[in-house]
Amino acid sequence: MTEMPHDHRPAKSVRVLLAEDPSVTGGALALLLGMEPDLQVVAQVGAGDRVAAEALTVRPDVALLDVELPGRDGLEAAAELRAECPECAVLILTTFGRPGLLRSALAAGAAGLLVKDGPVEELAEAIRRALRGETVVDPALAAAARREQPPSAPHEQPPSG
Repeated sequence: MTEMPHDHRPAKSVRVLLAEDPSVTGGALALLLGMEPDLQVVAQVGAGDRVAAEALTVRPDVALLDVELPGRDGLEAAAELRAECPECAVLILTTFGRPGLLRSALAAGAAGLLVKDGPVEELAEAIRRALRGETVVDPALAAAARREQPPSAPHEQPPSG
């Protein structure tokens, strides 16, 4: 396999907005994503309440939103972003799954839910898939969400209240 020169970029790079707390990550994710030949991080914000305004300025194709953002969490920022920039696909990033997170992310209009410390190649591929209109969910988070669903038994009646 021949390696592409580092300065070679396709004619149309995927424009990515990254929203994460830089004091936690040190900005490493933006650097790693920028090494992908077809991805360009066009904006980085450190607070959820700045996501929509920045997106209106830079017009990203995809936004990566950490669920744990100061100001407004990633789910609230996702819902606002989808209302303000419906053409922008949104992926929610999380450190760990928690009950109801996948359902909440999809309800907020996100195209997927991913583990933020996974391999950057997987994140890059998820960005490409979200851009194609696919729903992208980390397999471990999907499995955890399935375990949250209680098995439904047809003979059981819901408690009356």
